Amino acid sequence: FSRISSHYNVQRARPGEKPPYQRCNSQDSLDELALDDYWKEVEIIQHTGDAEQQEEVQLKVADEGEQEEAWLTEAGLATLFDESAADGEDSMVLLSTLTRTQAAAVERRVETLKQTLRKRNKPYSVPDVRDIFKPSPALDTKVSKVRTRGEHSGVGNGAEPGGGGAETETDINLEVSFSEQALSYRDGSKVTQPINEADDKLPDFKVVRDKTGMTKVGDLSAADMKKVRRLVLIEMTALFDTAGLDLKTHKPLKIRVKESGLFGVPLSTVLEQDQRRVPGTRVPLIMQRLISHIEEEGLHTEGLLRVPGASTRVKTVCHELELKFYDGLFLWETLKQHDAASLLKLFIRELPHPLLTVEYFSAFISVLKFPTKKQQLQALNLLVLLLPESSRDTLKALLEFLQRVIDHKEQNKMTLNNVAVVMAPNIFMFKGFRSKITEQQEFAMATGMANIVRLFIRYQNLLWTIPKFVMNQVRKQNTENQRKMNRDRAVKKLLKKMAYDREKNIEKVEKSSEAEGGIIRVQAPQFTKVSMAVQLTEELQASDILTRFLSQDSSVSVKREDLCLFEIGGNIKERCLDEETYMKALLELNPAAEWVIKSVQR
Repeated sequence: FSRISSHYNVQRARPGEKPPYQRCNSQDSLDELALDDYWKEVEIIQHTGDAEQQEEVQLKVADEGEQEEAWLTEAGLATLFDESAADGEDSMVLLSTLTRTQAAAVERRVETLKQTLRKRNKPYSVPDVRDIFKPSPALDTKVSKVRTRGEHSGVGNGAEPGGGGAETETDINLEVSFSEQALSYRDGSKVTQPINEADDKLPDFKVVRDKTGMTKVGDLSAADMKKVRRLVLIEMTALFDTAGLDLKTHKPLKIRVKESGLFGVPLSTVLEQDQRRVPGTRVPLIMQRLISHIEEEGLHTEGLLRVPGASTRVKTVCHELELKFYDGLFLWETLKQHDAASLLKLFIRELPHPLLTVEYFSAFISVLKFPTKKQQLQALNLLVLLLPESSRDTLKALLEFLQRVIDHKEQNKMTLNNVAVVMAPNIFMFKGFRSKITEQQEFAMATGMANIVRLFIRYQNLLWTIPKFVMNQVRKQNTENQRKMNRDRAVKKLLKKMAYDREKNIEKVEKSSEAEGGIIRVQAPQFTKVSMAVQLTEELQASDILTRFLSQDSSVSVKREDLCLFEIGGNIKERCLDEETYMKALLELNPAAEWVIKSVQR
């Protein structure tokens, strides 16, 4: 390939010669010889011009010291450099739950901030790290190697014995901090040579199911998700530190953007427009409608996503959608499959701020520097959890659609690799980024970007899971916060609460006596049968309770898939339970919880 006049020309073979590049027909391999679709897509993007008059997104790396302050603030630890910051008690509670590698990541940022302020000859009140983390055997001794699955490793990570059996290379361990697990690679106890991508078949990674249930994004209350995000930020930084990878976050400069419309409009703006029309919308309506149209017309169309729609026709349709979409006047039956696919890609790449965010864009690109695919997936898992809710939900909808395209590969000839190669420039090559890298860098990064999209699609079910070690840290924070609140509450409020506590204690005694007898009481205030006693057994799962409830309350009109059993209170704010959760095991983890059946919006 050569780039002339700012666009790519695909080299053609002379008569009788073997073509220099061929389409990738294997779903299990990806190398530079399979990237002609990538550069064709880049050429199409450049020829269409994406003629919207928006500014390029400018990337800026924060100044030394400024980045550490921003990191500590985002991690909920602003009190470490600003005594007037709120949530001081919460910061101390958070610190008490950190693993060794997480604590080390915080120490590095605090020390770097101190050194920067010292160089600037500025007064500072950053505490000494020895005052932040009180001496303990876990921090003073050399970090031990991570052993088999479920073995407790680290400070306060809440990992519990997992029932024996060594984990394999395809087991994803969610009970022990990823950064703690990475120590075994760094220290050489597990040496896995990088795999040749051209010959590699993507492994079938599996998560060993936890009896207390898997927790997905969307299952937790906003308060607990805030704690999750702070812990994930610290854990992701610790993981990069442990692997010896530099993690520099960017911050976007303010740019002028369109304040209304469909294409070239910030994702948050599009969702605000949509939510005024359809409350609760989490994925842009135009994107939903384009995906629905493609699927209604059939996913069997050969070259779907790869073959572009006619450029002039796509621009015309784009203009019509801007004018008619919200009024319901657009004639969807006239829209061709390839045009609809081109519009979907156009919507993604024209977002003024990239779907993967400017802040963590470099981190996503650096994921492939981790030595094993398992660590790459762990890093992607953490990065997905760090995305803003709007980006995360939109990315999820896109990846689910791409998987459905691949499911029809026998008809549409679009394998996992073909889809990843075509979508990579639309997801990664936003304007500000492309203008800041050289031609050589862009060629070098093409394979990596396509590989990241491939991992996104292949392992998407795993990426939206909140690791158990993070959930255990959240539970410990909630427990400690509750203890502090009860201890430090003003006398007046405490006295006022005493009468209420007496009533609750009566309920707790009744509840405790029931629990001791292996019985829990399940509430369903939305429905006719508002309460139900359930006898616990070792094998009783959340799905069994929902089935029993529906069999006893025939008036319920809600679909089974729209019902969820919630764990509320105790050491969690609110959590929608995975139906395969074993109730007796969860009760042991959170004996003070209440159990409530509610309808949910999926």
